[in-house]
Amino acid sequence: MLERKVLVTGGAGFLGSHLCDRLVERGQDVLCIDNFFTGSKRNVEQLLGRAKFELMRHDVTFPLYVEVDRIFNLACPASPIHYQLDPVQTTKTTVHGAINMLGLAKRVKARILQASTSEVYGDPEVHPQVESYWGRVNCIGPRSCYDEGKRCAETLFFDYQRQHALDIKVIRIFNTYGPRMHPNDGRVVSNFIVQALRGEDVTIYGDGSQTRSFCYVDDLIDGMLRMMDSETGFFGPVNIGNPGEFTMRELAEHVLSLTGSKSRLVNRPLPADDPKQRKPDISLAGSKLDWKPKVPLVDGLKETIAYFKRLLAS
Repeated sequence: MLERKVLVTGGAGFLGSHLCDRLVERGQDVLCIDNFFTGSKRNVEQLLGRAKFELMRHDVTFPLYVEVDRIFNLACPASPIHYQLDPVQTTKTTVHGAINMLGLAKRVKARILQASTSEVYGDPEVHPQVESYWGRVNCIGPRSCYDEGKRCAETLFFDYQRQHALDIKVIRIFNTYGPRMHPNDGRVVSNFIVQALRGEDVTIYGDGSQTRSFCYVDDLIDGMLRMMDSETGFFGPVNIGNPGEFTMRELAEHVLSLTGSKSRLVNRPLPADDPKQRKPDISLAGSKLDWKPKVPLVDGLKETIAYFKRLLAS
C-alpha cells in the first residue's frame, strides 16, 4: 500500500521535480518544499493544481513541522558555481538540513532517504569507485563545502540509525543530466549544450582527458525509488549512476555532432580539486535493488538538447 504523504526537500530542483512527477504518477500525496535558491516553480508547474501535490517555500536549515510517512532529502545546490557562491550556506544546508530532516523523521517515525553524492569520494585513488572506499577529499578546498557537507550528512544519517534505530536509506548520485537542468549551473552537460546551441566556444577545462560517467535522469529516479522501497535493514550507501565512462572531449564531440553546431573546442585551466576520473561500481545496486541504467548517453543527450532548444527559444 502506498504511503499517505511523502516529503521531498529541494523538490523544485532538477532531480526533485522529476521525483515529484514520478511520485504523483504513483498516486502518492507529495509535499514539495524548496527555498528556490536554485530550484524553480517552472520545474513543477505541471503539478500545480493537482490534488496530490502541494508546494511550500521553506529552507531546510530551519525546522519543519509536518506529518509525513517518507522523506526524500534532496535539498542542496549541486553544481560548483552554485554551491561555491555561498559556501557557508551550502554547508549549513547539507548539515543543518540533514539534522532537521532526521529530527522530523525521528518524530513522525518516517523512512528517510539522503541524496548523497559521488563527491564524497573526492579525487579518487580507486577506480571504479565502490561504496566501501572512504575517499580522498580536501577538507579545506573550494569544493569542500559540498564534499564535506555531504560526507557529514551521511555520518549523521548512520548515527541516527545506530542511536535511534531510524529507518534510513543513503544513495550516492553520480553525474546526472536531463531536461530541467539549470542552464547556468556550470555543469559540463548543460555547459556544452548551451554553448553549442548559442554558437559559442565550447569550454573544456584541462586537456579534456578527465572522465565522468553520465546517468540520465529517468534512470536515476528509478534507482532512487527502488532504494526507498527496498527491504528494511538495507541502509546503503549505494552508488546510483551509469558506469559508461567518457572523457570531456568525447562528451563535447557528441554534443557538437548532435546539435550540428560549428562551435570551437577551447581549453581552460582545470579548477582546483577537480576529480580526474569518476565511474561508479554499481554491483551493489544490481544485487540489492535489481537496478541498472537503461538510457545510452546519445539518447539522453538528444532529449536534453531538445529541452534546452525549447528553453533558449522561449
